Parts: sequence; C-alpha cells; structure tokens
Amino acid sequence: MCGKTEVTVGLSISLTGGFCLQGQQALQGIRLWQSYINAQGGIALRNGQRRSVRLIWYDDRSQISRARENVLRLLREDQINVLLGPYSSSLTMAVAEAAAEYGKGLWNHGGSSDEIFSHGRQHLVGIASPASDYLRGLPRWLAEEAPALRRICVLYSSRGTFGYQVARGVMESVRAVGSQSIQLIPLHSVLEDPTTLLPMLLAIGPEILVLVGGFQDDVTIMRIRRLWPNTVREAAAVAAGIRAFSIELGPVAEGVIGPSQWEPGISFPNTVGPDSNWFLLNFEKQFGQPPEYIAAGSFAAGLILTECIRRTGSLDDKDLRNAAADLDCNTLYGRFRIDSLTGIQTGHRILLTRWQEGRKVVLVAEP
Repeated sequence: MCGKTEVTVGLSISLTGGFCLQGQQALQGIRLWQSYINAQGGIALRNGQRRSVRLIWYDDRSQISRARENVLRLLREDQINVLLGPYSSSLTMAVAEAAAEYGKGLWNHGGSSDEIFSHGRQHLVGIASPASDYLRGLPRWLAEEAPALRRICVLYSSRGTFGYQVARGVMESVRAVGSQSIQLIPLHSVLEDPTTLLPMLLAIGPEILVLVGGFQDDVTIMRIRRLWPNTVREAAAVAAGIRAFSIELGPVAEGVIGPSQWEPGISFPNTVGPDSNWFLLNFEKQFGQPPEYIAAGSFAAGLILTECIRRTGSLDDKDLRNAAADLDCNTLYGRFRIDSLTGIQTGHRILLTRWQEGRKVVLVAEP
C-alpha cells in the first residue's frame, strides 16, 4: 500500500535476460531522478504538501509474461500512484495492455515502436522518439554526404514490431529523397550462423547495409563484416547507438552509423530540471559509469512526470495525462511534445552518430 507521505512509482524492468543491459541503465536513470527529487524535499502537491518518491521495481527477466505479472502486482498489491514502463517495445506493449485494463496511465520511456500508440489507449505518455524516426535521417544524410551510394538494404528483425517500424521510416525517407533504392529483408535470429546471410547479400549487392535486429543480432552480423560483399561502403545499426556496441566489436565498429536519443554534448535552452553536465556528473558519481541515452530517457520521464504533478497538484492519471498533452518544454534529453490523442512523442529528435576511433561522433540532429 502506498503511504500518504510518499509518491509510489512502480515499474517492471529487465535486470536479467536479453534486455538486461538496457534495463539496468533505464533503472539507474530512474533511481537518479528519485535521488534528485528527494534531495529537493520531494514532489509538490496541492496546498504546498511535498511527498518523497518511493520506487518499487520487479525484474521481468526480459519476458513478456513476467512483465505483465509484475505490473498486475504493482497495481493490485502495491497500489502504486504512478506506473513507469519497461525497456523494449515488446514488453511495453504487454504492460500497456495491462495498464489499460485498470485505466492506469503509463509513462513510456523504453518502448519506441509506433505500434504501441496505435490502439486508442488514452493514458499513454511517450518520452522517446518513435521507432520510425530512428534512422529516418540516414537516407537524407547519405544523399548529401555520399550521393554515389544508392542501393540500401535493411535487415530487420521479424520478431515484434520495432524492427519493421524502423525499416518503414528508412523506406519512407528513401522515397522522399528519390535518388536511392531500398530492399527490406525480414529476419529471424541469426545468432547461430550469420554466414547464412552472405549468399543473399552477394545477390543484392547493397552499397549501404542497415541492421535493425536485437542488440546481439546486430553485433553477430557485424562480426562477419570482413565477409560482406565488397559493394558495402556504409553500415548502420540500431545497436550502434550504445557504448556496448563498440566495446564488444572493437575496430569492427569503426565507421558504423547509429541512432541516439541523447548525447551529452548537445544542450537545450530553458530546461526543466538539471542540465546534461549535472546528469553526467551525478550519474557517474552514483553508479560508477557514464550514462547511455537509455538512462537519460528514463531520467527525463521522471522530470516530465514531476512537472505534470507540479502543474496539476494531483496524482490522478487523467489529470496528469492532460497536463502532459498540454506540455511543450525542454529537458536535458531534448524537446518534449506529444500528440494529444495517441501520446506518441512528436517534439523530440533523433541524433545520427558514427563510431570513430572508439568514440561516438554526432553527425546530424533531425530537424
């Protein structure tokens, strides 16, 4: 049961299993937000009352069924005030369904598939840019920087909806550019033998190869980079957005383009909450490692939630969702603005980055 002196915030998160790397970062971002708010005396409600934040989380082991079980436990037994989402689109879809059954708002920081927002659910708030925007800027960047390269091949995961949505965004951008061709190839996991892809790639002869699988899928295909057809001159991968990509691959990651929701060198005016320098310093102080964009996104979710509570003085889900729909502001993560009907993020912009000598370099921010 939640106490009247606290705001109880619950989530199911992947601390083990296939999404553990990202899930741990997401939880750390939320824990830093909790520390930040409680150091200020808590969240202000009506009549000047302030409540500290108490977090309750359960490991979903990167499993859809367990994520749903965890959320039902949070809603039925813990009776939390606020529900934050898990990491990954597939788990977020399951959690969104469970939340909708109880009329509970869901503050979604870790599920980017556009599909999550297409079911008419009334209480969703999306923090991150949707999957269809992840690599939407890539064809335009290529048209400007490497106009001779025109044949794009996207290998995307057929599991769930995230991979297709990223691929769809690339395809729409190719059509708008008008000077490139594209092939979308759905894939099951290639972890056992990625070399089975080689005959198909040789037949296609792509000049740009784009990988949109799970993290380990992308890394596995990258490991055989030396065997790819010599037509491939540029490579991009969703997995390249996080530091573990370079750590695992070393020199093989050189030159690979990836999407990022946040990078520490990008600043925004008039931010709600602290800036990126504060976030970097305090994240490393509390957790002993630098943050990924995943942690920045979950921290930003807490900041947006705090601002909505401040504006309404309420913990009612409908009041908070309405406040979020009216909000147009910046955090260290970037702009926050959602579609009032669906809750999908429309204000935030994706960064294109490239690995160069073990460092991520920002190429372009989406306009």
